[in-house]
Amino acid sequence: MSSMENGAGAAAGAPQGPPHAPERAHPVTLREVAEAAGVSTATVSLVVNKKKDARIAEETRRRVKEAIRTLGYRPNAMAKTLVSGTSKFIGLVADGVATTPFAGQIIHGAQDEAWKHGYALLIANTEGNGELEQDAISMMLEYKVRGILYSTWFHRATDIPAPLREADFVLVNCFSDEPGARAVVPDEVQGGRSATEILLRNGHRRIAFINATIPAPAKDGRLAGYRQALEEAGIPFDPDLVMESYPDQEGGYRATAELLKRDVTAVFCYNDRMAMGLYDGLREHGLAIPEDMAVVGFDNQEVIAAHLRPPLSTVALPHYELGAAGVRMLLGLDAAVDGAAKIQCPAVERNSVQTKARA
Repeated sequence: MSSMENGAGAAAGAPQGPPHAPERAHPVTLREVAEAAGVSTATVSLVVNKKKDARIAEETRRRVKEAIRTLGYRPNAMAKTLVSGTSKFIGLVADGVATTPFAGQIIHGAQDEAWKHGYALLIANTEGNGELEQDAISMMLEYKVRGILYSTWFHRATDIPAPLREADFVLVNCFSDEPGARAVVPDEVQGGRSATEILLRNGHRRIAFINATIPAPAKDGRLAGYRQALEEAGIPFDPDLVMESYPDQEGGYRATAELLKRDVTAVFCYNDRMAMGLYDGLREHGLAIPEDMAVVGFDNQEVIAAHLRPPLSTVALPHYELGAAGVRMLLGLDAAVDGAAKIQCPAVERNSVQTKARA
């Protein structure tokens, strides 16, 4: 009588789970799998670690796998790491990309590429704190990561932290002159050339370049690209058409008056923030974009470039591809090159450039 009452009570209550997969408050152990399959823990370990050369009958393997599936057993990743000497993690140590909206694409690209090859990404954002950086790298080494991507939020030369030398590593968006240091960086020269070519294709010949005042690979590379594009178009380089200003909105605004003394029809700005300030300055002078002045920026910061009026033609920094290429180089899928591997910066044409009638 009591057993019938128990059965009725169960039927009337909340839905019950599968009879062989009860809810657990703790992870399933190797011993529990062994008991369910009627084998030793050593046999379960051999099956879990896919030791194909182990002499285990197919029926026994089947029972172990069924017990694993039914109980929901998950192997101890750290234990497997200790045995193999490596893990399915790739580390990424960054000084600020996680808090920089457009540069955060480095993480996105690295994460997607790592996952594609069966790895997960361990991310440490240090905000430039040297002690935190050392601790983050040490922790990743303890986890025996496959390797570490070391990234900076803007393209620059960097010193290699001492603990990083203990790992297989690739520098992302930064570089070192140290022999053997692998790196992936934006192709600033190609980017500067592409920005200038947007204006050249639309018939402009008097093209100014407002460069940054702050020394950086981007400053030198974008100027070199500007000069290359002019040379290829048969236009002599005029140093009077190259100006410098602080690379932000206020810097672009302040450069407007000097720009208008140069008798140009088009301008290439070092970055999108500078172009945004130039928009304000040109309008204060009663000039329209692109009718009176064609403008091209650099970076393709979507929150700026796509929402200016008119939307800004620019060149994108390839942050997503930098992250993905870093993972491929780390895994040996992309060959290392002498120096840093350069990733192309694609042109993004919008409505801030209008075809100029040739004289």
